[in-house]
Amino acid sequence: MGSNRKLGATNRVHMIGIGGSGMLGIASILLKKGFFVSGSDVSITKDLLLLQKEGALIQEGHKPDLIKRAQIVVFSSAIKKSNPELKEAKARNLIIVPRAQMLSSIITGYRNIAVAGSHGKTTTTSLLAEIFIKAKKDPTYVVGGKILSGGKSSNLGKGDTMIFEADESDGSFSHFHPDVALVTNVDNDHLAFYKNDLNNLHKAFKHFLRNIPFYGHAVINGDDANLKKILKFVKRRFITVGFNKKNDFIISNLAVKNKFQTFQIRSSTNQRFITLRTPLFGKHNVLNSSLAAITALEEGINKASIKAAIKEFKGTSRRFEEHIVRINNKNTIMVDDYGHHPAEINATIEAVYQKFGSKNICMFFEPHRFSRTKQLFSDFVKVLSKISEVHIFPIYPASEKPVRGITSKKLVSEINKINGNAYLIDKQSVKEVLYERNSVPDVILVQGAGTIAEIASLIKEYE
Repeated sequence: MGSNRKLGATNRVHMIGIGGSGMLGIASILLKKGFFVSGSDVSITKDLLLLQKEGALIQEGHKPDLIKRAQIVVFSSAIKKSNPELKEAKARNLIIVPRAQMLSSIITGYRNIAVAGSHGKTTTTSLLAEIFIKAKKDPTYVVGGKILSGGKSSNLGKGDTMIFEADESDGSFSHFHPDVALVTNVDNDHLAFYKNDLNNLHKAFKHFLRNIPFYGHAVINGDDANLKKILKFVKRRFITVGFNKKNDFIISNLAVKNKFQTFQIRSSTNQRFITLRTPLFGKHNVLNSSLAAITALEEGINKASIKAAIKEFKGTSRRFEEHIVRINNKNTIMVDDYGHHPAEINATIEAVYQKFGSKNICMFFEPHRFSRTKQLFSDFVKVLSKISEVHIFPIYPASEKPVRGITSKKLVSEINKINGNAYLIDKQSVKEVLYERNSVPDVILVQGAGTIAEIASLIKEYE
């Protein structure tokens, strides 16, 4: 499976938005397969510098210069139709494919496992990849973030299994026909793409699950209310996992011991099946770990490898990623987290309380997309009001146009009607907020999916 495969003489690929989390892994695998890869993005990140070392030709900014060398052009869902490179590719009548379609081509020939869901895809995909690595199966994988233990978001292995994220945010997971689907949950996120109709999102997940071949199966979070509704309309083999006793595999005896969450998974016949320990906190991560474990068991992975991989798993970048920082001559904890939906933020807050037992949290939050902020405005107010101190940046547009009346200022105003501890902030004010204060927070929480990742790096540099 690791051999260099080329589509005849068509082997020169240009990727618009190559620095995106879903694009980086594909680019790396294409390089290892022997393709010539070029790409462009608005800035040259550390990840892109590493990709350059692997052999990619990287261009800062979206200019059509590199298109002249390309035969195939791949674009991410973040790229607008007006992008000059995309327009040039169309003018040259090049082969133009969406990111998901390229990934769909890569997985051909593998036994493929697709991880889908509104939340938890990256962590669960990474867990599954780590289990297969621990079992010496040398899988190929593409993850939407770096696995912290190895620092990679992708790998071209010699084994026969491909593990990857299937993204519902732009409907692109409809391209896949996985042998195995793992679904973490279905929630009211990315509804702008689905015309603000949850039923349309449900239809998309039904379509994805119906794409599983007749001999395949899905491992499902059986506690999720939306998934329960969806499964009624899909005729495939399903294995349900969760805390509810009606599941095929039931999570029980959850406890926190020595900086680990420990729990058991037993079958519906009440037989104790496997006992696991994870250093990841939060109930959602127990579910993620359990889904990965049962998926691996179904694939014939031994229990010893599953136990060891889950116990040793360090997480992925910007998913509850912990750092020690020094504020006013005192060490404190900073948690950097990608979550940008109210359910994800709430899960992070609960994990902070569970792990650190503290309610003195200083959060820096960047809302992501005007459409999401509008759709879930009251949910954002509710969850952010739980924080003792929250500083909110301007909304990250992610190529969207502003929506009248939807601003961070309004979000702050509504939160302050509840607890009075929300503030507007900009990048230049972060150091002042942290250092010109009487007490150091127990936990600094950097939350969001846009440019706020830069804030975590800045805070580390302040020391």
